[in-house]
Amino acid sequence: MSKKLLFIFIGFYLITHSQVEEVNPPDYIKSITFKSSSSDLGELPVLKLGETFYLEFDALVNDEPDFYYKIEHYDFDWKESVLVRPEFIQGIDNFRIVDYTNSFNTFQLYSHYKLTLPNRQTRKLLVSGNYVISIYDEYDELVFSRKFMIYENLVSAGLQVKRSRNVKNIDRVQTVDIEISGGLRLNNPDQTINVLLIQNRNLNTAITDLKPQYTIGDKLIYRYVDKSAFYGGNEYRFFETKDLRAPVMGVQFMDLKDIYHSYLFVDQPRFGQPYTYNPDINGRFTITALDRTNVSNEADYSMVHFKLNYPKLEDGERLFVYGNYNNYALDDYNEMIYNTESNLYEANFLFKQGFYNYKYVVLQNDGTIDEGRIDGDYWQTENNYKILVYYRDLGARYDRIIGFNEVSSINISN
Repeated sequence: MSKKLLFIFIGFYLITHSQVEEVNPPDYIKSITFKSSSSDLGELPVLKLGETFYLEFDALVNDEPDFYYKIEHYDFDWKESVLVRPEFIQGIDNFRIVDYTNSFNTFQLYSHYKLTLPNRQTRKLLVSGNYVISIYDEYDELVFSRKFMIYENLVSAGLQVKRSRNVKNIDRVQTVDIEISGGLRLNNPDQTINVLLIQNRNLNTAITDLKPQYTIGDKLIYRYVDKSAFYGGNEYRFFETKDLRAPVMGVQFMDLKDIYHSYLFVDQPRFGQPYTYNPDINGRFTITALDRTNVSNEADYSMVHFKLNYPKLEDGERLFVYGNYNNYALDDYNEMIYNTESNLYEANFLFKQGFYNYKYVVLQNDGTIDEGRIDGDYWQTENNYKILVYYRDLGARYDRIIGFNEVSSINISN
């Protein structure tokens, strides 16, 4: 084989065998949410096979751009599976999203888009597993993409959240114990079973490298000290903008310019302070507005102003506003900038009316995220934990998701 052909082959191999990453939207795309027929899934949809669900988003432009969708199937490690499209889709994709409405009686003009799956073209998703839905514009350029998971309810996945068994971290860390059982015969589970453990719907911090430590009958037992542990964090901060004519929770005052502006109270760091329980929704957000019949296209947008009283970071470290509202992304628009006149970190960007959770995180110069620097880590913090159980039988061609469960750490035990 010539060197040129070898380089082409290696490049093709790396492209087709690399892990897929979600593409974050441009500034004019906001409020990306998934919903099912039974619940609001936020930005991390985990759905039962055969369940109808919806992808919704807003385009903050004056015209009505066309958007198209494509769906791909992936293995447990988010590398593209070997399945061809007819093996995981009944029907076809790559169709235009035709369900959209223009905003009504709002200062910020936008169009609200809603994609229902399955639909007349994409009639059924045939198998469980990892998926990515990608949204393209009329020029076939990728606008954004989102991961979602479809499971079959074939095994029971029990979860227990406990304080860390490592005394060095006992005041800051939560450990998750796992017990998988059920009527499905699991051949050689060390090789065929994988689990995905997620805290507060954040795939960036998910744990994936867990194997069962031992079995009791048909039960797979995971009781690690450190490998299944998460820092507890703190309860999320929050604000509400359901009424743009008067300040509500977390908002100090409002102002109407070209659009509404919502100025939050100055936040203070909570690191080193005693833990205080403060009910949150674990990083999520929900769209809601007073005196609006249909919030999808009647809720307005406001420019929300954040301020944090914290010393200026050195050595290239950066500070961000973080949450499920933007899929826990670190982008230029949600970076906090230090104001030398006010001696505060400040940022402002658009939010649709609603109730939002957020936190402040530090991006360190080695590329890692320090989520506890500003608000601390506490073992008492109430967090949401999800588990997905993947199974690829010997000789099988793709990873099925055969079990799902979620629990809260509100009843954490020692």
